Amino acid sequence: MRNLKLLKSLRSTELHSPGVPQCLSVRSETGSLLLASGFSVIEFDPRAGQVVNEVWLTTESYLPEDGSGKVVGIQDLPDQESVCMATGSGDVILFNLTTNHLECVGSVDSGLTSMSWSPDQELVTLTTGQDTIIMMTKDFEPITEVAMHQDDFGEGKFIALGWGKKETQFHGTEGKEAAQKKTTEVQPAVAWDDRRPRVTWRGDGQLFAVGTVCPLSGARKVRVWNRECVLQATSETVNGLEHALCWKPSGSLIASTQRHLNKHSVVFMEKNGLLHGDFTLPFSKDQVLVKELLWNCDSTVLAVWLEDMTPGELGHVNTYIQLWTVGNYHWYLKQSLQFGSDQQRAPACVIWDPERALRLHMVSHGWATHTYDWAWCTDRSPGLDATDNASVAVIDGDKVLVTTFRQCVVPPPMCAFELQLPVPVNLVNFLCQPQRTNELAALTAEGNVALYGPGTGGQTDKLTGGLKTVVPPLELKKTYSVTLDQEDPLGLRLLLWLREDTFLGVSCGTVPSTSTVLVLSPSLDPNSQQALQIRSRVEVEGEVISMAHSAHSGSVALQLDDGQNRKLIWDCPQPSVVEWQDAMGCKVDFPTRCVHTAQCTIRGQDYLLGLTDRSHLYVGDTEVASNVSSFVVHDDFLLLTTHSHTCRCLRLSTLTVKGLQEILAAGLDGGENDETLRRVERGSRIVTIVPMDTRLVLQMPRGNLETIHHRALVLVQLRKWLDSSKFIEAFESMRKLRINLNLIYDHNPKLFLESVGIFITQMNSINHINLFLTELKEEDTTTTMYPCPKDTAVPSAPKTAGKKVDIVCDALRTTMEKMDPNKFFLPILTTHVKKSVPELEIALQKVHELRVNPPAEAAVGAVSAEEALKYLLFLVNVNELYEHSLGTYDFDLVLMVAQKSQKDPKEYLPFLNMLKTLEPNYQRYTIDKHLKRYSKALNHLSMCGEEHFDEALNLVNEQKMYGQALGLYPEDSPQYKALSCAYAEHLVEQQEAEQAGLLLWRCGETARALQALVGGVCWRKALCVAQQIPLPSDQLSLLARDLAEKLIELRRYTEAAVLLEQYAKDCEEAISALITGAVWEEALRLAYMYDRRDIIETNLKPALLEVCSSQSSFLETQRALFCRHKARLAVVRELKEKARLEQPDDDIADCGPEAELYSEASSVVTGSRAGSKYSQSNSRISSRSSKNRRKAERKKLSLKEGSPLEDTALLHALAEILHNVDKMREEVQSLLKALVLFHFDGQATKLQLTYGEALQMMEMAIPEVWQGGLMQNQPPVTGPNSTANSIMASFQQQRPLAPQQDGGNLPPPKIRNGVKWKLTILK
Repeated sequence: MRNLKLLKSLRSTELHSPGVPQCLSVRSETGSLLLASGFSVIEFDPRAGQVVNEVWLTTESYLPEDGSGKVVGIQDLPDQESVCMATGSGDVILFNLTTNHLECVGSVDSGLTSMSWSPDQELVTLTTGQDTIIMMTKDFEPITEVAMHQDDFGEGKFIALGWGKKETQFHGTEGKEAAQKKTTEVQPAVAWDDRRPRVTWRGDGQLFAVGTVCPLSGARKVRVWNRECVLQATSETVNGLEHALCWKPSGSLIASTQRHLNKHSVVFMEKNGLLHGDFTLPFSKDQVLVKELLWNCDSTVLAVWLEDMTPGELGHVNTYIQLWTVGNYHWYLKQSLQFGSDQQRAPACVIWDPERALRLHMVSHGWATHTYDWAWCTDRSPGLDATDNASVAVIDGDKVLVTTFRQCVVPPPMCAFELQLPVPVNLVNFLCQPQRTNELAALTAEGNVALYGPGTGGQTDKLTGGLKTVVPPLELKKTYSVTLDQEDPLGLRLLLWLREDTFLGVSCGTVPSTSTVLVLSPSLDPNSQQALQIRSRVEVEGEVISMAHSAHSGSVALQLDDGQNRKLIWDCPQPSVVEWQDAMGCKVDFPTRCVHTAQCTIRGQDYLLGLTDRSHLYVGDTEVASNVSSFVVHDDFLLLTTHSHTCRCLRLSTLTVKGLQEILAAGLDGGENDETLRRVERGSRIVTIVPMDTRLVLQMPRGNLETIHHRALVLVQLRKWLDSSKFIEAFESMRKLRINLNLIYDHNPKLFLESVGIFITQMNSINHINLFLTELKEEDTTTTMYPCPKDTAVPSAPKTAGKKVDIVCDALRTTMEKMDPNKFFLPILTTHVKKSVPELEIALQKVHELRVNPPAEAAVGAVSAEEALKYLLFLVNVNELYEHSLGTYDFDLVLMVAQKSQKDPKEYLPFLNMLKTLEPNYQRYTIDKHLKRYSKALNHLSMCGEEHFDEALNLVNEQKMYGQALGLYPEDSPQYKALSCAYAEHLVEQQEAEQAGLLLWRCGETARALQALVGGVCWRKALCVAQQIPLPSDQLSLLARDLAEKLIELRRYTEAAVLLEQYAKDCEEAISALITGAVWEEALRLAYMYDRRDIIETNLKPALLEVCSSQSSFLETQRALFCRHKARLAVVRELKEKARLEQPDDDIADCGPEAELYSEASSVVTGSRAGSKYSQSNSRISSRSSKNRRKAERKKLSLKEGSPLEDTALLHALAEILHNVDKMREEVQSLLKALVLFHFDGQATKLQLTYGEALQMMEMAIPEVWQGGLMQNQPPVTGPNSTANSIMASFQQQRPLAPQQDGGNLPPPKIRNGVKWKLTILK
């Protein structure tokens, strides 16, 4: 739904030369025009208005001096810096534009009728006067020469499959009569055909088509040849086919013209010569002659060059150039250039620019050059208020197709209504005045302005053909003529309708490369013809290519061809143009020309937006995106589509230019819940957006439309509605657009809870309230699904105790019960069911009460118990509801639920009948046990009497409910004792013998308690129980010895010695136990207490020497192991550092903690190769059992040389050695004291020295071994005396060179230097 607007028109009349222009080409490098006439070849720069080069062909005898010669083709050759020409006399001439050297590179005696170069300029085809085709290379070496007229169809000849005769085949809609239809006679070419051949190449240069007049039939035929000049296909017989021929660059169709009996059409052929579509020209059958058809380089526009066949006044004919485009299989006439009947103004040569797709060059018979630059635009209404219908106008010749998207979405080429004008339309514009933005102005090809406005009313009820007219069409109000100084077509190239009586127009200036801004107003003279008078003129230096009006400030921005911006001060007696400046007073220009501009407000400041033809979007002079395909400014939003198939909606009031740039640069990285980003179909473009609405209309590349509701627009509108407590509008929109209904509460919880009554009143629908309740979740949608954009005021949610769902349900239920409990009975049930812990029993009870006490018949909206129960069954699973009803112990309610369910009565009636026969407490116990509510079942069973205690005991044992059961019986009851014994047995099984003994002891089961306490080695409690029984002295002694043996096994020697001494009365065994446990001082005490000094000599002293020797050996072993591990750790670290340094910089990132280290004889490889072995196995282990995971952890800390984490394993081993040695301090001190006491000074001195050296050696090795852990604890070196280098060095030291894993950064073990262990007397 786009139109073509004229950006600028460059006209130059400085060129003068004898004769008439015959051929035209564009020099792509400089943009200058290459023109050939019967006298000379000229290179002309239209921008400077100067002749760059000129060579006379008559002086070199290539053309006759009288100018009667003919140049049949001209082509710019950038690679050779030359221009190639072909003359009708047969010469092929090469003119070097650098040296001005003229050379004839070939000649054909029979003359030449055309010359055409392939698009890649590797081949050139020449047609001769003998009706042959000569193909040559770019160096003019002949390849082949073939005859143009051939009897053969070509290599693509259709194959007959032998499926019967034509009379027996299916003919579709033509019917059986098609079989008897006679072959149409071949008609010769029209009389005005120039009989010249036409050659046109396909865009890829693989095929070319030649249109010629057959010498036998006299009819025009098109033949398709390949790159080797081999005939491929011949067109079917097409009567009335004319000479115009042009192959679409995209390669799909060949365009030509055909004159039918009742119309004149542009027809299209496929490469096989068959017709494929057409469109009718807006002229009668014999009114015009099509001189040429020209496709632009991107195949989007087809130019049709026509002239009248009937001469007008003074014997001259009118000439036209029409620009046609296609969309959704419909051809639109977008521009019509009418040059009148003046022969000097009529086009002599027309050509599209090879580089710029929408630039058209034309040279008139009077040697005036015209360059037209067009751009695509969407003519939409400004959308200033809610009265705007979001109208979009599409030009189609003498019709304007208007679609009002507020009322309907009509895909093109259809529309809401058509505006019929007498002549073609070139430009449309909507009024920029509020409340009247639906009014439209159309500028026709004759220079008149037609104004259309709404009708007198009553049109919406009008019936047309049995259908109701939803959108009343606009009516013609006035038609104004515009008189300009220049007579060229499209003299008024831009038009802006500001107010009812004010128009702004742009035309060419009086001086080249200037423009004139015209302020137009209707004539005030009632007697004069209706015309737009020029109220004032403003001359602008430069070509004005666009105007942008701001509804906010009323300003008008002008853009020049080089990207400069100007501000037009129009609402004053003397309009003027000043530089566009920002808020700081600095000049702001676009870096390059933008084809689409608009004004917007960002953070309260006015900015200009510009989009180039190469998809770069600028905000002022700042480029914010480089992949934008379309954009539109809507209220406070900027909406744009990108070539990455996304649609962005950005709120300008919350952004800065830099922020806008960052968001657009992020692309698709906005996050899953980024409301500003939406995926759209490939190639989508914005058509319009409905004002004060959320509907955005997009057009797909094939032409169809799609209406979307962008999430950002929807959420902004919803937040406005929720802030103003318009809950029903928000609900309807959220329901239609599938927005989570939790947002109604989450947006502003405090306001919602205060407005619950308003919410219910506005809803006024049971279904709507139930829908809202059923969608409630604990999730806060304002932080997950719909987070508010940054820099947006967000209502702070009050801190409420409890869960969100429970709060909302309770608030709604309380309000509904106050308003009308009968009407809102179903939502009240929903509030019970939806709570985090469903209150199904309460809901069922309310249904039961409704059944017992039904509401009065006059109650409005009341429901019956059956309907309520049916609704409850919809919310809750029937089995779950049946069980909850059974848990109420109300059999009437159970039967009511069961009857409404799909259950078979045989399933539940016998069970219910059985329950009714039971005693009440046992009945409830049975129900609770059936429902697996064992806690309630035990409570009810405990009230059933002693006869059911065995059943209760079994239940307690099965469900392990001992604690609850003990609380249900008195402590002095036999049931309590039985439960205690059962509980004790359970505790013994759980390895809790001490607690079992306590239970048995307090309930009087002393024998069993003693057994449990002995099993738990609780010797003090066991002896107490033994004394309480009481046990005889001999059994008590045996008990003590038994307990002592168990304590010795547990290495609790001191406690064992107490039992042996005090209860077994065996001091010798007690002393022996203490010596075994190295409790030297206590052993000495007992030996002297019982006067057993012999034991000192026989047992104590030998034990001292033995322990001293073993300790010394252990220390030597640990010291040697520590040194070996430390040395290996140094080697491992050195190899790793060497491997890191040998790697290239790019691979350092890949050398992770899993770099596999081999032995000294092996090489070190990076973790990306060898280390992957471990990482993969570790990932597999993660899903295995805990036993396997522990096994994997042990393997990870393997001390095997070359293992992946050998350094980590060494650190763990060293830390363990240091810990084991450090914890010997107390033991060594006690041993030293005992040795000194018995004069073993030598052994004591040696042991103290050995232990001290071991501790010192290990403590000194800590900084070397645990480097990373120490560096982590050291603060960086800073201060007034520090330099930048020293500070950076300290930070670098803190950062590890490579990431380490697990124990790589283990802190060093702590040394207990505060524990004194040395003896001074041994120093």
